[in-house]
Amino acid sequence: MTFFTVQRNGRPATAGDLAPLAFAGYAHFTAMQVRQGRVRGLDLHLERLRGASKELFGRALPDDRIRHLLRAAIEAGPADVSLTATISSPAGEFTAAGDDLELDVLIRTGPASTGPAGPLALAVVEHERTLPALKHVGEVAKTYYLRQAVGHGYDDAAFIDRAGRFSEASIWNLAFWDGTSVVWPQAEMLGGTMMGIVRRQLDRLGVPQLARTVTLADLPELSGAVVMNSWTPGIAVHRIGTAPLPEAPSFVELLHDAHRAEPLVAP
Repeated sequence: MTFFTVQRNGRPATAGDLAPLAFAGYAHFTAMQVRQGRVRGLDLHLERLRGASKELFGRALPDDRIRHLLRAAIEAGPADVSLTATISSPAGEFTAAGDDLELDVLIRTGPASTGPAGPLALAVVEHERTLPALKHVGEVAKTYYLRQAVGHGYDDAAFIDRAGRFSEASIWNLAFWDGTSVVWPQAEMLGGTMMGIVRRQLDRLGVPQLARTVTLADLPELSGAVVMNSWTPGIAVHRIGTAPLPEAPSFVELLHDAHRAEPLVAP
């Protein structure tokens, strides 16, 4: 039997630990895939947690403490897992108190995943996330728009802002291909850890990259699109709204090559 874990501050979480968190909405997290007990882009995950903690709580736990807690959770289960680390404060939400309280770290592991096979069709939704640069909890709109998209025959939703610029998708970053360069949409969004991994490895591989505004009107000129998150560096997108897109298998493989070039690191 395969065992997974839920740990709070390095110890198996009890019902008493979890009860107050069941209704907590002021927290942030990072999600990662663990393979052979190791993680790609560990520095990016630590940077994400550190920056979000400082933004939400005014302070952050030391990286060494986070690494210790990650190791404890990984060692409690199989070598390959999906892992989510969530940081919150005992003060909870709807209060200005708690600046002097220690931060809590809840870590959950589950079955390893590589995401859906694709190709995907994405509905287009005008939506701008609150605090878009942070990976925070309580975002009901993401699930709402995903379910609305599926109800209209799509697989998921891609977001545009009030200026018509593509930003991200429900739980994904977007990337496009113009035939020679990887195009990253320019708008307010969450910079994903997978995006960070892929971008730095593409740099090392000498692959051209551009960051620019992408709108619905630009889609017919593009040669491919993908979504990416902690599951995968690229799932082909064959349609956004009513605009068809080539599946571009060589583009998808390029992103997977970049991901494979990132070393696995032990916490």
